[in-house]
Amino acid sequence: MPTILVHAAELSTEQRTALNERLGGELQDCGGHFRIQHDAVLDHAALEALRAGLHLDINTLPADFDPAGVGLLITDMDSTLISIECVDEIADFVGVKPQVAAITEAAMRGEIDFEASLRQRVALLEGLNTSALQQVYDERLRLNPGAETLIRGLKARGIKLALVSGGFTFFTDRLKARLGLDFTLANVLAEKDGKLLGSVEGAIVGAEAKASYLTALCHELGIHPSQVVAMGDGANDLKMLAAAGLGVAYHAKPAVRTRADAALHHRGLDAVLDMLWTGEPH
Repeated sequence: MPTILVHAAELSTEQRTALNERLGGELQDCGGHFRIQHDAVLDHAALEALRAGLHLDINTLPADFDPAGVGLLITDMDSTLISIECVDEIADFVGVKPQVAAITEAAMRGEIDFEASLRQRVALLEGLNTSALQQVYDERLRLNPGAETLIRGLKARGIKLALVSGGFTFFTDRLKARLGLDFTLANVLAEKDGKLLGSVEGAIVGAEAKASYLTALCHELGIHPSQVVAMGDGANDLKMLAAAGLGVAYHAKPAVRTRADAALHHRGLDAVLDMLWTGEPH
């Protein structure tokens, strides 16, 4: 029997009534979220209608997903772990943020090739002082709500955390040190004499690289991909989400939400802990 998660610490009378009418079953208060045992699997359209109508994050976990067995959470960086797209903010320092942001948005929707789009965006940064990267990190980079709570919860469970990004090592390296992450993979911005060269060193971390990194980490940790939770917001995350036991779309583009196992559109990152709940208080 499918388990439906309602990601809310409290529900209004109207929300409870609507859930009972639409789903039946008894609401189980799990201390931070609710669960309902439902006798049928809800399709994506039904779930989206329920989410939109009640302004709640509601998810059904895959039948073969075992929260107790999870050994790794792998997440995208830009607009997932953090609230910004770093390349867009860097571009602001050379006066081309609107152009770069438009390319980023199209790439995240899957309308243009990610790797080609990244080269195009990075080329516009040529000649910029590398000090701008530190300014972006210090002044503009913010963790998304619930990030630190999620990380604490994962560490308490002994679950490893990987950050994989189509962005840049300048930011992933600093976040790894700051948050105590276990693994990171990202692109290296080419630079010389304190200025960006407008290119990326080596192969670009795109959709294939993200999925391959998940597989490689599974081998390193001695776990199966079914024991992985993957999280992202853009089209370049889809292969990684599909490779994991649980793929979570976080405040994602519609094309990503429709293909992910679960979606968070209202709550913060800490709501992922609801999906890992095994009966103990958060």
